[in-house]
Amino acid sequence: MANQPLILTKTEITQIHRALLQMLKQSEAKCAMLVDADGKCLAKKGFTSNIDTDALAALIAGSFSSTRAMAKLVGETDFSVLFHQGTRDHIHNILVDTNTILTVIFDDRTTIGMVRLYSKESAKALKETIEVARTKKMPMDKKLAIEKDVEDQLDNLFKEE
Repeated sequence: MANQPLILTKTEITQIHRALLQMLKQSEAKCAMLVDADGKCLAKKGFTSNIDTDALAALIAGSFSSTRAMAKLVGETDFSVLFHQGTRDHIHNILVDTNTILTVIFDDRTTIGMVRLYSKESAKALKETIEVARTKKMPMDKKLAIEKDVEDQLDNLFKEE
């Protein structure tokens, strides 16, 4: 689980989308998603309209969590890549950092080698962008305003009428 929420600016979101699009173009994969360790889809590009990306993101995060436990049992810190081969579509997952996963879905129009090569390059670029975002802290006044807003919304939700 991530220790603190990732705060992405418009610039960082643009950089993430650009990296995903470039990787898709180079690898000829169908779609790509950036998923956090909590199972949230941070970004997605490509042909995702027929995929429940929220459910897939949660399953990917769970898969990496259980794989991390398996890695520890055999003396590894982590397994950085997971690959699932289907009859028609395949899924390649690569750790961007300890809290972020790049998922690429592809079919037989490309090869696992192409996907591995370009997703590895993309993961490096994504890691740089995410590292910058993780160093930022939310200003205290904004944090307090958000907390107050959440409290007010919860009060309104549970208020008896």
